[in-house]
Amino acid sequence: MARESALQILFELEFIDAALEAVINRYWKEKKASAAIKDYANWLVGGIVARKVEIDELIQGHSKHWRISRMAFVDRNILRIAVFELLEEQFMAPAIVINEALEIAKRYSGDESTVFINGVLDAVRKKVDKKNPDSEVKDHEPKKEAPKKRTARSDGRRKKE
Repeated sequence: MARESALQILFELEFIDAALEAVINRYWKEKKASAAIKDYANWLVGGIVARKVEIDELIQGHSKHWRISRMAFVDRNILRIAVFELLEEQFMAPAIVINEALEIAKRYSGDESTVFINGVLDAVRKKVDKKNPDSEVKDHEPKKEAPKKRTARSDGRRKKE
């Protein structure tokens, strides 16, 4: 639910020139969601907007024959969400991040897009793993670093403290 909300907010940002906070506030006025889902979706959107150039370069570098500007709006934003999570999410294995992106792609895009998204994300995952071998989540275990200030997991449940 949080990723789908983030996708909808990012999609809206593709078409309007408005302050991020205004778009997020308007979105949540119209949608009902738990605080945990809102927090995670807002974390995703804020992080993606802040690191858009870096994220888009990673996507572009691993999407053969496709410029990011030519990708479908939905596909590129699904990719942005998953790439951001691959870079920043400390509580979830990369395979789960990719699977969640593929499930969203199945709902909001087509079969060809799902295959394309899977290929790009797998390549990005390999690059991120090589770049940060210490940040890799091994055997689905969280990293040993102190957790970020978020209090919810992506599925909306509170994390164990």
